[in-house]
Parts: sequence; C-alpha cells; structure tokens
Amino acid sequence: MTDAGNMRARSRRILWFSARYLAQTWWYELFMPRIGLGRLAARSRSRRLLHIAQRFRVLAIDLGGLMIKVGQFMSSRLDVLPPEITKELEGLQDEVPPVPFADIRILAERELGLPLERAFSFIDPTPLAAASLGQVHRARLSEMDAADTGLLDVVVKIQRPGIDTIIDVDLSALRRVAGWLSHVSLVSDRVDMPVLVEEFALTSLEEIDYLQEGANAERFSQDAAADARVGVPELVWERATRRVLTLQDVTAIKINDVPALHAAGINPSEVAADFAAVMFDQLFVHGYFHADPHPGNIFVTPLVGTGAQNGRAWKFTFVDFGMMGEVPDTLRRGLRRVLIAAASRDGKGMVDGIRDVGVLLPSADTAELERAMTKAFARFGGMGFAELQDVDPREYRAFANEFGDLVRTLPVQLPENFLLIVRALSLVSGMCSSLDPAFNIWNAVEPYSAKLIREEGGNLVQTVAKQATTTAGVLARLPQRLDTLTTRLEEGNVSVQTPRLDRRLRDIERLGRQIISAILFATLLIGGIALRAQDVVFGTVLMVVSALPLLHALFAGVVARRGPLG
Repeated sequence: MTDAGNMRARSRRILWFSARYLAQTWWYELFMPRIGLGRLAARSRSRRLLHIAQRFRVLAIDLGGLMIKVGQFMSSRLDVLPPEITKELEGLQDEVPPVPFADIRILAERELGLPLERAFSFIDPTPLAAASLGQVHRARLSEMDAADTGLLDVVVKIQRPGIDTIIDVDLSALRRVAGWLSHVSLVSDRVDMPVLVEEFALTSLEEIDYLQEGANAERFSQDAAADARVGVPELVWERATRRVLTLQDVTAIKINDVPALHAAGINPSEVAADFAAVMFDQLFVHGYFHADPHPGNIFVTPLVGTGAQNGRAWKFTFVDFGMMGEVPDTLRRGLRRVLIAAASRDGKGMVDGIRDVGVLLPSADTAELERAMTKAFARFGGMGFAELQDVDPREYRAFANEFGDLVRTLPVQLPENFLLIVRALSLVSGMCSSLDPAFNIWNAVEPYSAKLIREEGGNLVQTVAKQATTTAGVLARLPQRLDTLTTRLEEGNVSVQTPRLDRRLRDIERLGRQIISAILFATLLIGGIALRAQDVVFGTVLMVVSALPLLHALFAGVVARRGPLG
C-alpha cells in the first residue's frame, strides 16, 4: 500500500472507531432514556465506558503517532470525561518500537546538511529512547565542535520520518469528530469540542518544533540558574534544526530508581520532598514549568568533588522541554473575588462571581450549585487537613458523589494551561509517593499557602476599602447625575457608546474560565480522601488534583501581572 493509501487507512480507522462508539453512546445515553430504559442504561455505564477506554488504548498503541498523545491528553480532562476513561488512559505510555536507524539517518542528514560521520565523531545506531514523535541516540561531537562548545558526549533527538504528515492526518480526523460532537447537545452543552481540539493541536505542533524546544530549554535554564537543586543540559545550536536537536548527555540515575539512589547514598524521601518543592517553585514562583516530569525526563545527578554546590550531594537534571506550561499572570485579579467569597464562606457569592465572569453559560441553572457550595462551607469550611481526616468517610463519599455529579453537569471548560498544571502535579504526586510511601503532598503545600495568605490579607483589606470609598463617592454624586440624565432625556440628547466592548468581553471570558477551579477543589479533595482507604493510588491522585484548584486560587498572587485587564 502506498504512503497515501496508508494515511487514508489510518484516517478511516480513527473515524470508524469514533463513529462506532459515538453511535453506541447515543443509543444508551439518549435513545434508551427516551423509551423509559434510562435506569437499564445507567446500570451498564461504567462497564461500557471502561470498554471504550480499553479499545481506544489498543488503537492508540497500534497507530502510535498523535493518537498516544490524544490518550494522554484525555487522561487529564477530568472536567470533561468520566473517571472510568481517565483512569484507564492515565497509564498510557509514549513508548513505541524504534524507527530503523537507516531511516533516521536519512532524515538527520537531510536536516543537518552533511553526513552524520562529519556531524559527529560517533553516533550509536541503537536508540537510547524511542517515543511516538521521535527518538534519542547517544553521540559524540567532533574534535572541532567539542573545542568550540566544551562538550564531548551528547544525545541527538531526531523526529520520526513522516511524523508531520501523520499529525496532519490525525488532526484532520479529530477535527471531523469534534464537528460531529458539536451537534450533540449532551456534549456541546458542556464543552466546545472544536476549541478543545485546536488547543490540543497547538500543543502538539509546538512539541514537534525542536527549535522551540531548544528555546524552552534555555528559558528554563535561566529560571533555574540560581537554584543549586536543578540542572539543565547545554544545547549545541550548531547541530540543531526543527527536526534534530543536540544536547549535552546528562544521563544519570532515573528519579524513580530507588535501588540506584540507595547505592549512591541518596535518601529517596529527601528526593521526594525536594522534587515537590522544586516543582512548586517552577509553578508558582517562576510561572514557567516542565509539564511532562515523568521518570524518563528527570535524573538525580550525584555531585562529587568540585562539582558539589552549596553543600549539596546531588541535584535534579531535567530533560525534554517539548511540553512546557505557564501559570497566567492575570489570575490574581479574578481569583481575589473568589477568595473574598471563600473567606466569608459565601456559597452564593462564589457562584455569582463565577457566573459574572462568564465561566458558566447564561442558561446554566446554578440554584443547586449554590446550595451545594453553601452546604460545603457550612460543613467543611475552616477545617484543617488534619480535621478533615477525622470526618466519617461515608459522609465524604455521600457528599462527593452528590457534588461531583452536579459539577459534571455544568457547562464549563478548563483552559489548556490548567490541564498542564494538572498533568504536572499528578505526575509529581505519583513520583513522590513511589519514592516515599509516607509522602504527604499537603506538607509541601502549606509553606506556599501560608505565604499567600499573608500577601493576600493586606490586598483584600485594601480592595474592600477601595470599593467602599468608590461606592460612597458614587452615592454622593448620584442625585446630581440623575438630575442631569433626566434633563438630557427630556432634550433627546442621550447616546450610548460601547468602546472596546468585544475585546473586554473576550478578556473577561478568558479570566473567568480559570475560576471554576474553586468549586472543583472541594469535590476532588473529598473524593480522594474517601477513596484512598480502598485505592491508595487513585485516591492519592484525586487528592493531588484537588490541590490544583486550591493552588490556582492561592498562589497566583506571586506571579507578576502583564497589565490591567482590558
């Protein structure tokens, strides 16, 4: 079969899979309830969703390419997909058989413009690592390049031949599927699928631009320059193109290799605590973070002799900067309104704030949400984490089920940058728990929350005082303004102007989508604590994910603003 034929067959497989299970979902979720069989359909829902996730996992591994990324992306969409799907896909690994070195050689030489024997004095034909978008080979620079760069041993990251075409085909198919879903009210009422696909497309296209990855690595290195805990490989820009990237070989102990850590005299519990602190600094101090911190991308590098810095015996070395994330610097202003409602335990005020900024569609019925938020504040508001652990798990489970079902029915969609935060902290939690079974993510959270509370305390007082002063001034001028308005109405001299309205509404909408994290916090935290007794891994993941809305609301204040809204 020709390449064009292979691509058509690939597209058909994606579309056929989607059409088949969309039809099945329509039958069970829409048609059966209309003929009075809704309870029967609900009884088999978990089993059906698990089957769909399992079949998609098989399809993704078979096709490789972008479909594995789709699975990983879906596994983080807790706001859109049910847990049966996200849990099945969360372990989907970006690992596929390597491309033959002969094919890799052709692409690399075409990109570099010279034979590999001239570009490198040695290159290992056996890949160090293989993934769906590219693979990595060990190499050694030529004497001239080594003298210029000060490096000798390097790794060369080379894209899979034809991956651009595969991504184009996959994205075309996904856009068609998104178009289908946009006509299904069950989906379109909750999420804008075409927008979601475009978010995914943007992330994927950035990930295969190795020049962008190199720029990401340099920016990350600048942020970490003063941090003795973090190391970043140097780049060899003379051997870098959009499809080939050459970096210093920094291979060391994989962060999750506990026996190797013990053999090097490194305490895994200390590694866990420091790793959480390093990632929190990236997220909430620098505002620029590694969004794919899985074990293959983090090394623990022992520091010996003159290499030791500030008395440290080891450091973290990050690699693979294709997937990076930013914490938006506009969050502080929007979250302050939510913090005021949370501080006063005002459930209705919380929901009103969310509605005002456009997170919920105008048609959304928030009466039940207001009651649920008021109930949450009344029962759990003000409790510390230790107190929460003393609450009857059955009470948690009942409230989590009720509140979770309610939140999932709301027409909301979380932004891509928030999903990258979810992904990063989920990986961090899993990593730290594997290194230290007694690791508690909240111990790492507390220093940041205390700092923000101190910072936000003064800001909230200033905000309230400013609002009171402004209101008093408006009231004082109100009679005169009303008299002027009446006169102008009588004379027919009133006109209405809305300068920059569209741009302001777009800015408000972007800001508002962040605030939904506040109501997700209670649901995920309670559910995680309730489930942890039965399933440690899944319960811990939920608890960590619940930290994200909390961190979202608490830590945005440390990030500098780019400018006033509008």
